[in-house]
Amino acid sequence: PTRKKAQKDIANYIEVFYNRKRIHSGIDYKTPQEVRNEYLNRQLAA
Repeated sequence: PTRKKAQKDIANYIEVFYNRKRIHSGIDYKTPQEVRNEYLNRQLAA
C-alpha cells in the first residue's frame, strides 16, 4: 500500500466508523449521526 492509500483509508475510517458510531458526552452520549438525524427530523417537522 502506498502512503496516499493509507491516508485515504484512515480518513475513511475516521469519517465512516469513528465519528458516526462513537458516542460523545457533549451530545448526551449519542453518536454524531444520531444527533444529525434528530436535527434533520426537527427541520422537516417545522
